[in-house]
Parts: sequence; C-alpha cells; structure tokens
Amino acid sequence: MNRTADVARVDFGGCVLLCDDGRVLDAKVRGKLMGPRKSLGNAVVPGDRARYVLEHGRALVEEVLPRKNVFSRRAPGARPAEQVVAANLDRVVVVASILHPEFKAGLCDRVLAQAQHCGIECALVVTKTDLARPAEVRVLLDDYRAAGYAAHATSTVSGAGIEPLREAWRGRRSLLVGHSGVGKSTLLNALVPGLELLAGLVNAKTLKGRHTTSATWLVRPQPGTDLIDTPGVRAFGLWGIGCRDLERAYPEFRRYLGKCRFTNCRHEGDAGCALRAALDGGAIAARRFESFLKLRAELEREESGELERVRPTTRFRR
Repeated sequence: MNRTADVARVDFGGCVLLCDDGRVLDAKVRGKLMGPRKSLGNAVVPGDRARYVLEHGRALVEEVLPRKNVFSRRAPGARPAEQVVAANLDRVVVVASILHPEFKAGLCDRVLAQAQHCGIECALVVTKTDLARPAEVRVLLDDYRAAGYAAHATSTVSGAGIEPLREAWRGRRSLLVGHSGVGKSTLLNALVPGLELLAGLVNAKTLKGRHTTSATWLVRPQPGTDLIDTPGVRAFGLWGIGCRDLERAYPEFRRYLGKCRFTNCRHEGDAGCALRAALDGGAIAARRFESFLKLRAELEREESGELERVRPTTRFRR
C-alpha cells in the first residue's frame, strides 16, 4: 500500500519521514533515486513529499512527488554545482543578530536575493535587540521594510517580538538560514519550547543531546506549521543568478530599472542613473545599494574565472 509523508531529514542513504498523523519513520530510499555515487544529492531534500511503502516493517521511499519550488545555493567547492537546501516552502527567513556578531548585510542580502530568484517569499528576523539602541534597530528594520520585506525585531532576554513572530509563522512552512552565533537556536527554543526533543536532537529518556545541529531538519510544532532549521553558515554562494540578473533580485530596484539615461548603466556614478537618484532621495537604503555593488563585483569575478577555466587552448604546430 502506497502512502505519503514529508521528508524531515536526509542522511547519506536514507531519510526521516514525518507522517501526517505525527509518526516519525526512518526510511530507506530506492536505489533509482540515488546518484552514481549512491548518494541522494538533490533527489530527496527536507520538505519533499515522498511516496513510500512498508517492507519488512521499514519504510521504503519509492518516489518524490513534484515540487512547487526549491531553495538552492551554490554548493561548496571549486566547480559550480547546485545544492538544493529544501523544497515546497512558503517562506525563507534570514535570522541575523544586531550585535555579537554585528549585523552585516552580506549574507542577509545574498539569502534574500536567492529567495527572490526562486520565487519564494522572504523575511528578516533580527535577534539580540536588547543589546542595541532602539534607534539603531529601527533604522535597520526600516531599510528592509522599505525594500518590501517583513522584518521582525526579537529578544529572547526580554521576550520582545516572540509572540508576534510565532503568529507570523503559524500555518506556514518556513526555512531558517543564518550565520553561526546569531542566536537562531535560542530563538527557535523560545518560539517552540522543547524543540530539540521534537527534532530528535535530545534522547527522550535521558534528555541528553545526541548531536549538534549539523543537518537540516523539518519540525512540526503543530499541524500546518513547519519550521526547517539549517546549520549555521559561514558563506552563502548564489545559484542561477548572473551579475546581469542581480539587480532584479533586489525588489526595491525594479521600479527604476530601464529608466536610466543609458541602457548599459552600471549604477556606479553614470549620468542619469535612476537607481542613484533613488538612493540620493532615500527610496533605496545605502546598505542595500552597497551590498548590491559588492555582490555584483563578486559575481563578475566568478563569471570571468569560470570563462577562463573553460576557454579552449589554441595550440600551434611548428
């Protein structure tokens, strides 16, 4: 008898399934879904809806149902490759601290741009706001709200923002991404008491931790609400976005695109630049514009390097 469940976690040759009735099953995966190195790769990821059968008392995944979307990144390594992080999402959430570590737009804007490219709604959650001046927090949130994003300020010390955030996530599937040390685990435990036990990170009998959060996990604190937690990241590479596509991944830029005096405007001081005029008028936040220029320069270097690697070598005979 065929049944379906959501993929909660993926291991090398198998996965953990979360059934609609709350049961959690360890499952193997049919060999036809594996790659040549007998790994699942992008074939099965957290958030997938999988069809499985029971064989000898154990679940066996036979098929992954069509995905409505995926959130991807560039896989680590010198050669360009896609790494699908999760599937069938309602929202991608960037979690960043205001201090310790200090907020940096780099990772935040990369993840937001990737979500825009994937056609997935995205939001920003700022943690540790009790450590900063209220005006500093307000300016940061206003910059991202002006760009069209939902932006939340939270403090697990004072409890500020926790309940509104819990309501904002209710009934949706959210993927959480953030640097190590920003307080993502603390935030999640404030939102969902007993989260480690729910995710299987704590032994139910001894209440001792089994391992650190080293894999992507889907947990369901209540029916209809899914949180997909990811390990802290040091770097985030864009996938499928070229340097010429990047400006459209910044939603606040779109109304000005095509309105510059010159069609090849690079927005770096060119006369008649509509984006620069919007920046000077306060319609675009300086931190967002600066991160765009830095990220575009990085993409240009990457594209140039990749072209050099694949360019054929001409040999001459004497």
